[in-house]
Amino acid sequence: MKLVVQIKLLPSPEQAEALAATLAACNAAANWVSRVGWEEQCFANRILRGKAYRQLKEQYGLSAQPAQHVIRKVTGAYKVNRTKRRSFRGDAAQPFDDRCLSWQVAAGTVSIWTIHGRIKGIRFTCARDSRTCLLHAGVKAIY
Repeated sequence: MKLVVQIKLLPSPEQAEALAATLAACNAAANWVSRVGWEEQCFANRILRGKAYRQLKEQYGLSAQPAQHVIRKVTGAYKVNRTKRRSFRGDAAQPFDDRCLSWQVAAGTVSIWTIHGRIKGIRFTCARDSRTCLLHAGVKAIY
C-alpha cells in the first residue's frame, strides 16, 4: 500500500538553489537519455542503463540512485508513447527514495541528496493529519 502525503518544502535560499540545480541536472540528464533511446529506438530500462549509467554519473554528476531514477523516468515516459521523442522541463519532478531522501518528522525537516552533496535540515510543513500519518507510517520513501 502506498501512502501519499502532500508536504511543502521551506528551503533557505541556498538550499533552494541547490534543489533547483539538482532538478535541472536530473532533467538535462533525462533529456540526454531520451535522445539516446530515441536515436537507437531502445526503450528498455536494462539496455538504456548499460548505455547511459556511467555517463550520467560522470558527465551530469548524479549519484547511483538518482541516475537509476532518471533512466526509469525516461523508460516510463516511453511506455506511454513511443511515437515521438520525449522531453523533460528543467523543473520537472524527479523521484527520490529513501536512499536519496530521509525524514526527521518530529523535527519537521528532511535531508535530500543534491548535486552539491546532501543537504540536511530542510524544513517542511504539512497538515496535522499528514504529519501524524508520517509519524505512524515509519516513512520509507516519498516521490
